[in-house]
Amino acid sequence: MLKFFFAPHTCALASHIALEEAGADYQPVRVDFSKNEQRGADYLKINPKGRVPALASDRGILTETPAILLYIAQTHPKARLAPLEDAFELARLQAFTAYLCSTVHVAHAHRMRGTRWADDPAAIEEMKRKVPQTVSDCFALMEAEMFKGPFVMGETFTIADPYLFTLATWLEGDGVDPARFPKILAHRTRMSERPAVAKVLAAHG
Repeated sequence: MLKFFFAPHTCALASHIALEEAGADYQPVRVDFSKNEQRGADYLKINPKGRVPALASDRGILTETPAILLYIAQTHPKARLAPLEDAFELARLQAFTAYLCSTVHVAHAHRMRGTRWADDPAAIEEMKRKVPQTVSDCFALMEAEMFKGPFVMGETFTIADPYLFTLATWLEGDGVDPARFPKILAHRTRMSERPAVAKVLAAHG
């Protein structure tokens, strides 16, 4: 059985939803950030990065959301969570999840994790100040050029959808009005109505 390590209000939500959508046999394990468990010796043996998500399989432990999402899709092909038979479409899907990971999530992280990039309090405050603009720019690009609709890749639900949903739930906290992006806002609403999403959201509290 898979063992999935997660914490509420993190990008682990995306992989957690994907596991449910895939019908995977897994055990969820909550990592309590309020107790700094992610930095404890026991968890660092699982993920030396001290972050979530982490997915323990019979072959080892996987980290990083795009990798975990693709693993779920590849090991549960009947769920059809990725165009595994089409190299180009699969690469397009990976391009979207890579953008979410490397650019959108990083733009968001400047609001609370500025100390990862700077020590100067003024520099950290400047990063925070710019978050509404940088996050808005990311979502504007996705709305206009990358999001097909009704799902990320078009008519078919894929692993990109729970990842976009996760980051879209952070918009208000980042000082961004989601109404500026009607297609993505409609997607967020549509996603929240899926049974698997509702189940996972309840688990995350």
